[in-house]
Amino acid sequence: MGGLIQTTIGGLALGAQYALMALGFSLAFGILRVINFAHGAFYVVGGYVAYFVTSQLNLPYAIGVVAAVLAAALIGYIAELFILERRIDDHLATIVLTVGMSLIGGATMLALFGAQAVRFTGSLTGTFRIGGVYLPYARIMTIVVAALAVAAVYLLLYKTRMGVALRALTDDREMAVAMGMRPKVLFPLAFAIATGLAGLTGALVTPQFSLAPFVGEQVLTISFLAVILGGLGSLTGAVIASVLVGLFESFVGVYIGGSFAPLLLFTGILVLLVVRPTGLLGHKAINV
Repeated sequence: MGGLIQTTIGGLALGAQYALMALGFSLAFGILRVINFAHGAFYVVGGYVAYFVTSQLNLPYAIGVVAAVLAAALIGYIAELFILERRIDDHLATIVLTVGMSLIGGATMLALFGAQAVRFTGSLTGTFRIGGVYLPYARIMTIVVAALAVAAVYLLLYKTRMGVALRALTDDREMAVAMGMRPKVLFPLAFAIATGLAGLTGALVTPQFSLAPFVGEQVLTISFLAVILGGLGSLTGAVIASVLVGLFESFVGVYIGGSFAPLLLFTGILVLLVVRPTGLLGHKAINV
């Protein structure tokens, strides 16, 4: 029983990190129609900013996490305003631009911190015991923070005027513009929120795994699969699919073997997409 609970918590922690990444990725696509292949680079930026603040400046880990979110969001805002906005309606161009941004981001971290993974442990390194079950503080923190972040995004989109404006631009941009909404103001903000989520994920997760210039690519790959599985552009689908992927990966890794997890995961997603090409919530894929 203890092993089952620990495996479930581990799966939920994985699902939480995938959900944060997938939510940001889906947000950028759902509102801006941009497939952001630089999302993994923002994850890495968040990790390195948190590492620098805590390890080099000796400030509390919580401040490092906040700094990581702000740094990733600021870079995302500037990138959308001065780079992506010029080609926002050209989908192929935005793909090329985000790939270029990803390469520049990785090369920048490589130049600043070197190729070797840095030792970044954060502050929550212990575990607490409930009966015979040992639960790492870091995993619990990841789940709680991710849940709060997801709730905050939903409140922003569905309970604020800014959220109404963003969804209006998604549904019918020409009509929204005619009603006075300004894409050139709102789109950079939406992209900043998306990249800020990636930075938050990097700050939370890299202390538990590893931090190197290109570690974001693997997380981005799994998160991208979760976005497709949930229904491209559907925020709810992305979150649900991410949790399912995290649980699947955890249980397969424990009870079958870690080397089989990617094979079974990719095969299962392929089969599901053959049966349902639009994903779990594909009927909402064009909405946020």
